Amino acid sequence: MTVVVTPEPLTPADVVAVARDGAEVEVSREAWDAMAESRAYVERLAASDQPAYGISTGFGALATTHIPVERRADLQRSLVRSHAAGTGLPVEREVVRAMQLLRLRTIATGRTGARPLVAAAMAALLNAGITPVVPEFGSLGCSGDLAPLASGALALMGEGEVFDAGGQRRSAAEALAAAGLEPVVLAEKEGLALLNGTDGMLGTLVLACADLGRLIATADLSAAMSVEALLGTDKVFAADLQQLRPQPGQAVSAANMRALLDGSAIVTSHAGPEDTRVQDAYSLRCAPQVAGACRDTLEHARRVSVAELASAIDNPVVLPDGRVESNGNFHGAPVGYVLDFLAIAIADLASIAERRTDRMLDRNRSQGLPPFLAGEPGVDSGHMIAQYTQAGMVSECKRLAVPASVDSIPSSAMQEDHVSMGWSAARKLRRSIDLLGRVLAIEILTAARALDFRAPVQPSPATAAVVARLRESVAGAGPDRHLAPEIDAAVSGVQDGSLLAAAESVTGPLD
Repeated sequence: MTVVVTPEPLTPADVVAVARDGAEVEVSREAWDAMAESRAYVERLAASDQPAYGISTGFGALATTHIPVERRADLQRSLVRSHAAGTGLPVEREVVRAMQLLRLRTIATGRTGARPLVAAAMAALLNAGITPVVPEFGSLGCSGDLAPLASGALALMGEGEVFDAGGQRRSAAEALAAAGLEPVVLAEKEGLALLNGTDGMLGTLVLACADLGRLIATADLSAAMSVEALLGTDKVFAADLQQLRPQPGQAVSAANMRALLDGSAIVTSHAGPEDTRVQDAYSLRCAPQVAGACRDTLEHARRVSVAELASAIDNPVVLPDGRVESNGNFHGAPVGYVLDFLAIAIADLASIAERRTDRMLDRNRSQGLPPFLAGEPGVDSGHMIAQYTQAGMVSECKRLAVPASVDSIPSSAMQEDHVSMGWSAARKLRRSIDLLGRVLAIEILTAARALDFRAPVQPSPATAAVVARLRESVAGAGPDRHLAPEIDAAVSGVQDGSLLAAAESVTGPLD
């Protein structure tokens, strides 16, 4: 697959394809022409005495410092070197590739004034599989993701460190030479153009939206399995009840659960008048309401990401009429808010899943299941400590739900006196998504074991397919075994989508 970068917006699928799947990148002729046109305006300004931020002046609080014509190219290289000031462990390869692609697309709009050869070099770096080493800490999410993007720009210059296509960490100069690439010598405005965007936090958001869509459907699956395991009812998921509250995500989740529970002998086994229970606990009955709200939050985040993917963020920007104007579009608030919003929704989705798991392990609430689903209660502990692990991760999700975007620390001698902290929101969201997948995996693992104890009464064809898929790597109920590898196997099935795919082999695609 080849992703063609034009002045038009990239799609989320384009970003995922390049970041995660290694798709090739190509810069279009239209982009080349747009960059050449705006570059002519920058070069005229660079040769004049007219003050222009970042071209003939310093940066941030040094914006009033005049830079002589003969030093203006040096200014750009100094900018990149000084701003590549991050620290900490390297950011994940897919996030860095997404960030680099998104910055390339902004360059390709022609609104930054960078030369076409800069875009060509960025595309070549991506296609060679060379990934700049980007330390985790350094961005305030305003004036864009300066330090992370500076690490990427530094690699273009043949400086700093990178991971090559084989994942080996080495100097950028060595990696570029090995790939047959020449370092870029930055000209006026180009260092600034490479640094001043929300691309790191946006790339994280796009990847998070892709992952969370699958995980919310998986939450519908895990909830359906728990409903069966706990002898719950599917009547509360009826379409006419859901229509009384027309929240779109709730309707989707309820429809998914109806499809997943269709044909369940376990559900029908206790649906008669002899069942004296009036209603199920909230964690079962309200599953579509919680997962649905998470879905609606995700849709809002997707709308923000699509708008951001259509943006050309730099400061200053080169407008079509040749004006070079300062602006504040680099402020990360729109992205930071939804990154935090998703973390809040994830914490709640993880929390309700843990409550269902705990209910299956408590003999006082599990409708006849053995304590902790143990093979021989007392001698065996069953899934007791799996729930501890799950609870610990849910607690971590709650801590990660504390918004980063409500904080601001002034910088640059008070010139940059309000910042978004969107990069911090992005970093914690990635951890939240990983934890949610693990929490759901433990619920599925536990529910599958509980369904074993409901035999000979059979679960629905869809959930039975999930149990069968899980049983390819995890044995059924029995004496205690080393549990960590079984949890990891379930986590893999959630993360790679194979457990969800097993259900969908029966139901068809779940929304």
